[in-house]
Amino acid sequence: MGASDFSNLPHIGEALRRKEDYRFLTGAGNYTDDITLANQSHAVFVRSPHAHAVIKSIDIAEASKMPGVVGIFSGKDIEGKMGGLPCGWLINNPDGTPMKEPMHPILAIKKVRYVGDHVAMVVAETVEQAKNAAEAVMVDYEVLPALVSVADAAKKTGSTTLHDEAPDNQCYRWVLGDKAAVDNVFTTAAHITKLDLVNNRLIPNPIEPRVAIGSYSRGTDDYTLYVSNQNPHVERLLMTAFVLGLPEHKVRVIAPDVGGGFGSKIFLYAEDVCLTWAAKQLNRNIKWTAERSECFLSDAHGRDHVSHAEMAMDKDGKFLAMRVHTDANLGAYLSTFSTAVPTILYATLLAGQYTTPQIYVEVDAWFTNTAPVDAYRGAGRPEATYLLERLVSRCAWEMNLGQDEIRKRNFITTFPYQTPVALQYDTGDFHACMDKARVLADVEGYAQRKSATEAKGKLRGIGYSSYIEACGIAPSNIAGALGARAGLFECGEIRVHPTGSVTVFTGSHSHGQGHETTFAQVVAARLGIPVDNVDVVHGDTGRVPFGMGTYGSRSISVGGAAIMKALDKIETKAKKIAAHLMEASDADIEFANGEFTVKGTDKKIPFGQVALTAYVPHNYPLDKLEPGLNETAFYDPTNFTFPGGTYICEVEIDKQTGEVKVDRFTAVDDFGTIINPMIVEGQVHGGLVQGIGQALLENCVYDNETGQLLTGSFMDYAMPRAGDFPQFKLDTVCTPCTHNPLGTKGCGEAGAIGSPPAVINAVLDALAPLGVKDFDMPASSSRVWEAMQKGSAPQDVQAPSLAASTQGRPAP
Repeated sequence: MGASDFSNLPHIGEALRRKEDYRFLTGAGNYTDDITLANQSHAVFVRSPHAHAVIKSIDIAEASKMPGVVGIFSGKDIEGKMGGLPCGWLINNPDGTPMKEPMHPILAIKKVRYVGDHVAMVVAETVEQAKNAAEAVMVDYEVLPALVSVADAAKKTGSTTLHDEAPDNQCYRWVLGDKAAVDNVFTTAAHITKLDLVNNRLIPNPIEPRVAIGSYSRGTDDYTLYVSNQNPHVERLLMTAFVLGLPEHKVRVIAPDVGGGFGSKIFLYAEDVCLTWAAKQLNRNIKWTAERSECFLSDAHGRDHVSHAEMAMDKDGKFLAMRVHTDANLGAYLSTFSTAVPTILYATLLAGQYTTPQIYVEVDAWFTNTAPVDAYRGAGRPEATYLLERLVSRCAWEMNLGQDEIRKRNFITTFPYQTPVALQYDTGDFHACMDKARVLADVEGYAQRKSATEAKGKLRGIGYSSYIEACGIAPSNIAGALGARAGLFECGEIRVHPTGSVTVFTGSHSHGQGHETTFAQVVAARLGIPVDNVDVVHGDTGRVPFGMGTYGSRSISVGGAAIMKALDKIETKAKKIAAHLMEASDADIEFANGEFTVKGTDKKIPFGQVALTAYVPHNYPLDKLEPGLNETAFYDPTNFTFPGGTYICEVEIDKQTGEVKVDRFTAVDDFGTIINPMIVEGQVHGGLVQGIGQALLENCVYDNETGQLLTGSFMDYAMPRAGDFPQFKLDTVCTPCTHNPLGTKGCGEAGAIGSPPAVINAVLDALAPLGVKDFDMPASSSRVWEAMQKGSAPQDVQAPSLAASTQGRPAP
């Protein structure tokens, strides 16, 4: 069944309310912290108060005597007994040598490397007892100088070394493209635009903090880990094979309802391993629930790039070549996917929507005394889009062209299109997205709105961003050649029950995307049964075949495609059963709208009758078919999918205070086939909020001398609120993906990818009359006001003086 055929089926494109929302809205959800096991104790972690220090000694004598204490573990208890947390992507240097991979122990051994590093785990009967005992653990530290800024790491200033394996603190250097060819183009270009910019560090902050429960059964020698995680099979694989050395089949990982992840719950964290390991040591079930302050300190952070970019153009503004250098902050240790984010997921997207013939990229990745940095909603794609779309708008202004005009002059128009940075786009219509966005945004009326704003004594600016995203990382063999240490397929199992209802088991996982509804729509549409007759099961390695989980907007395009392949097998077998029942050849059987018919006749039977026959085989071709109607399929994509779109933002800026108000925001996206437009709209809304939040409000700041996290709570780290946004105007264009059976492309990250440059371009457009030529996120009021006074933007987004006064605001 082709994508075009599928999109015409009932339930596809229907805005059904989410099946899962009833339990969430009525308090009936089952999150990890809702689970209470028998004989359950509680863990609290002693965390380093220093960014960089030698652990001289740990005294647990008094803490061990305190009421309720069951056990206390530190680095000496695990040293030499297990491996460190693994990194899932190997990056090689230009000379072929591998990146530096220092060990990341689950409890610090001899040294701590960031504020919040795990020093000890205290287990007690109650959380309060564990907290009291944790405060009594005495740690003697020898404090060392801290290296915090990635810019400082790149300058190789000072003598601070985090890991002996990387004496200069560099993890790797990675390049993509033909440097000589690009440099040659720059020597003859009519115009060159240059840009320095920072992509500010973010803290994910999902509503549900990280939670884990480790359990062990002496009777069966089995472990169970309940955890708030986006990919339980990968969590189990990494923990068993690389850290604990346990047989995989002896460990079950269950990820029930997950209250948001945005990438921060993809990873194998130290706490998960500690609880699993200690459950056997103590023969107790052990629960740990992170407090919000712990999340700020120890959840993997996102972004944190410092880049220089240049675009060479001809006299008409046609792009000829681009070169980019990026210094990427990896934090103190390598996290699960961290090395792929500034390389495979970033540099390969720098072509964007444009026909730039030559691109050369250099990436230097550095260790610093900060929390590990890894994938966060978009993972490399927002960083690439921010750099490129800021650069493109700067090119427009320098060439005296409109932001829309320079984009249209350089859009790709012929597909498939091979970019100079490895990826090949299969389909798209970038002009259609731009045209629809301009109409929806009422760009023709902008001049009138600008005059009205100026009459109020304020500034108005308009900003464009035309993004492209790569979703559903694939295929496995290519990813493997590029350093991936795991497959990138997905699994789907369809169990048709005797009454014709269906249970779907998927290796994907939901943390707010509505998979229980969307996947049910796909199955119901294909089988011609009611959506309510389809249940979806995910998140349990004991029930679901091996799958790769949810990240990178892969669920419907990869997980849904695996389900479609399983449905192909169901249909093939069901046709043979129907042919037997109607005394026809299975080659003459057609299936549509839940009925099997014999071509050229009026003979037909419903899907339910075939399902019942499969399990009550009184009239059944047992010599040819086994009873039952269950099928499993794996799907490994042949390419990424490539959503794209154009976003247009208008801002108003108060000259007296520097306050930036997003007055209008328009987003037109191409997601290919849309299964449920209501869910897609919700995903876009959420992404826009996160992206605009980065542009205007959010900024993770460490003290550059001590490595202390200055934005360690919502008092100092400003999260966006509903009142910060206008009513978004959304629309879509559809060019179906050509290489998956659904024609889908992925939508979960788009809003966070395309919106930050649109906002900052609008801010710069508004400030241009005052002489402000550059500005980095976040555009907080005081920073904008300071830029207006100076006629240029402050350059250091990590300046400690900006932490409390400009990033946060009091809680309501």
